[in-house]
Amino acid sequence: MAVLGLTVTVSGHAVDRAAKTRSETVGNPRYGLSVPDSDVLIRAAGLTKRFGEFTAVDGIDFELRRGEAFGFLGPNGAGKSSTMRMIGCVSPPTSGTLTILGLDSVAAGQAIRGRLGVVPQEDTLDVDLTVRENLLVYGRYFGLSRSVIAERTTRLLEFVQLADRAGDQVDPLSGGMKRRLTIARSLINEPEILLLDEPTTGLDPQARHVVWDRLFRLKQQGVTLVLTTHYMDEAEQLCDRLVVMDAGKIAAGGSPPELISQYSTPEVLELRFQPSDHDQAAEKLADFPAERIEVLADRLLLYVADGDAALAAARARGVEPLTSLVRRSTLEDVFLRLTGRRLED
Repeated sequence: MAVLGLTVTVSGHAVDRAAKTRSETVGNPRYGLSVPDSDVLIRAAGLTKRFGEFTAVDGIDFELRRGEAFGFLGPNGAGKSSTMRMIGCVSPPTSGTLTILGLDSVAAGQAIRGRLGVVPQEDTLDVDLTVRENLLVYGRYFGLSRSVIAERTTRLLEFVQLADRAGDQVDPLSGGMKRRLTIARSLINEPEILLLDEPTTGLDPQARHVVWDRLFRLKQQGVTLVLTTHYMDEAEQLCDRLVVMDAGKIAAGGSPPELISQYSTPEVLELRFQPSDHDQAAEKLADFPAERIEVLADRLLLYVADGDAALAAARARGVEPLTSLVRRSTLEDVFLRLTGRRLED
């Protein structure tokens, strides 16, 4: 795969990475069954991770396809990070099978890691180096020649819009710039799969949208993205498919529209009342013909097909909210229904 118009170079010669993979891995018992031509890049069956008596990941099954963006959502402690660490080949499964790029994740961990890009939740940039030097040094870990690293560094810094800061020290950069630099660094080895752990946590809205734009462009270029996120809008923007994890298991999976259609309603009516009227309004609407009603401390949520019609029906019952809002259902509504907890820390 060529990312950003780059080619893979080994010993001064450009090679077709996919062809090289086929010749090295097909039928090689050291790596197990290899299916490099399949659209499935990652396949897990009964994947389990235990730490002593605690089961972090409890026998989950999933597949990731070439060129898609796949998300893991779930509350803290759901098993997302443990799953990502197994995919990154830094934590072996306790049981079950996990194949990545057609290779067994345990037997071929080192070979797989060389074909992955990793964007950790916390930036691990070297603040004693310049922006450019962070990429130049990191590229050496993959055994790339200095000329190849230099060429890729130039292109990657242009891609993440940091070319004009190439000679600057890392420490004074904004959070958004550091995040983009971390993404650029993760691409220095032209990974076939990019793992992103909370890629925009702590960024302001403008910086988040810039990062989203870069990630969307990578997906357009054929890079497979695997991410965890606490932002529902981020999951809807980036993910072609996702799974919701809870207590180590997969509670549901599918595309964002599929999940919303299956686990929520087309619209949600939010009603807010004076504190003194809140409980009385909840009682009046207790048998309201909604698919689901949630009574929160500050508002009532009515999950319905038609929010405006529901508002009119509520008023016909003598319920007059202080404010009302009709909105479409989102992944957050799905998440709350499946887990009963919010994603935020």
